[in-house]
Amino acid sequence: MKKHILLGAAVLMGLTANATHFEAPSSAEPVNPDSTGFKFTDVKILPTTPVKDQNKSGTCWAFSGISTLEDDLLRRGKGELDLSEMFVVRNAYIDKAKKYIRTNGQINFAQGGSFYDVLEMTRRYGAMPEEAYNGLNYGEKKHSHYEMAAALKAYLDAVMANGQRTNKLTTAWLPGFVGILDAYLGKLPETFTYKGKTYTPQSFAKEMGVEPENFEIFTSYTHHPFYENFALEIPDNWLWSECMNVPMEDMLAITDNALDKGYTVFWAADVSEGGFKWANGYAVNPEEKTEKDMSDAEVARWTKLSDKDREKEKFEIKGPVKEKNVTQEMRQNSFDNYETTDDHGMVIVGYATDQEGNKYYKVKNSWDTNQLYDGYFYVSVPYFLEKTLNIGVRKEAVPSAIAKKLKK
Repeated sequence: MKKHILLGAAVLMGLTANATHFEAPSSAEPVNPDSTGFKFTDVKILPTTPVKDQNKSGTCWAFSGISTLEDDLLRRGKGELDLSEMFVVRNAYIDKAKKYIRTNGQINFAQGGSFYDVLEMTRRYGAMPEEAYNGLNYGEKKHSHYEMAAALKAYLDAVMANGQRTNKLTTAWLPGFVGILDAYLGKLPETFTYKGKTYTPQSFAKEMGVEPENFEIFTSYTHHPFYENFALEIPDNWLWSECMNVPMEDMLAITDNALDKGYTVFWAADVSEGGFKWANGYAVNPEEKTEKDMSDAEVARWTKLSDKDREKEKFEIKGPVKEKNVTQEMRQNSFDNYETTDDHGMVIVGYATDQEGNKYYKVKNSWDTNQLYDGYFYVSVPYFLEKTLNIGVRKEAVPSAIAKKLKK
């Protein structure tokens, strides 16, 4: 995670970053749309379930992954379901704990995760409605996971240290871990009632039509062959799950084809860039300013600025700007040099244009609705191309010409 988070708005002062997730920012005074300099026109927006609030938790991956599954149910005429994110989070914590102990602590044990975690936990354990398991068992009205996450990690480290010392794990370690989850998230019911019918998590997922097996995740990096799977080397990939690697133009084409055919798209991306303006409702990727683009007077002023002031001025955006011409090499360098980091999971629900005709993706976030566009924001194509870690879509949303190239 970058140590210099250039988010540029006071609304994000309390934001906490760990790999694959950002905490929801605290509320702030609403921004006047006219003050941002952008005029967005929605071109195509897909049906999606309401914006939720991860609040003070690093569970964006669960919120965005569950939203993608909910949207798929909407698209298939299954109705609007409110699925439990904390059911997925709980199961992921237990499986992650087992792997953490088995690997002597050599995997990342933190709040973060990925879309694959949602797919795999749903495949293994089923699903539950939010009303049956909301994960709020600790005196809070909204999610707040600092204490729980710290307690879980400390507990596992103590278990591991004792096991390494005695060459034996006690039979109590896993029930003790589950007990911490029970205390914070609540005990998991074996069965529950939904609309007058009793279900198990597995029977509920089956009857509701949740289909995690029908999704695929794509990325785009040159350190592995294209059209083959590989495990993306990011800290929160504790499952060692694999993405299909495609050229960035294909990743863009998959996203566009999915939206055109009515599928929302899971989106994991770096949101710690200076051009990411959550409060103002947009994310852009400005081109670097060079002296050849300036007048003599501008050059004279520019050369006297400190590096900090030059960086700040670069992101003083007052409307549509000239953006980078992103290349595959640029994507790779940004990833290899820790410039593109594994920050946040969201959902692309459509696309729009600005007043100059530039294309943007409309993105649903999980930071509540107290923001300029009620929890949505607009992402430019250059930002998407450079700062996307991976996307997740229904398999049938992949263009046939690309699907034929994929090596399973």
